[in-house]
Amino acid sequence: MREHRWAPAPGLVALAWVLTAAALGWLVALLLSDTDPAGRIIAGVAALGLGYAALVGTIARPRLALHHHGLEVRSLTRTRSVDWPAVQRVRVLRTRRFGRETSLLELDLLVGGEERLVVLGRLDLGADPEDVAEVVRPYLPSRS
Repeated sequence: MREHRWAPAPGLVALAWVLTAAALGWLVALLLSDTDPAGRIIAGVAALGLGYAALVGTIARPRLALHHHGLEVRSLTRTRSVDWPAVQRVRVLRTRRFGRETSLLELDLLVGGEERLVVLGRLDLGADPEDVAEVVRPYLPSRS
């Protein structure tokens, strides 16, 4: 089996860091001017949100990896390794948002006797979730 890895696009992560720095600069400028309290809140929330997205994109790499024994899913605080028999289902959920159809990859996992649902989108994977599902499905154990 060939190993596969999916992670956010490096350029997108770099852009998130640049936007975080810009939001922090905006926040500092508002704090120094001592005006626009609502703007300070918006700038602070923007800096936190963008910083979180950049941090996840930097630390949780790759978000999804396939190995001969199973798959590995990374988040900001943990890496979860799951053997192939514990992967219950892989499916693609298609939704319509803002007039545009998007796809999400859903992984149903059995971890320590508990069911876990992992949902990854195009930004998480750096690839189309439908293409990723096509790569993952052949490795699933056949269920009778």
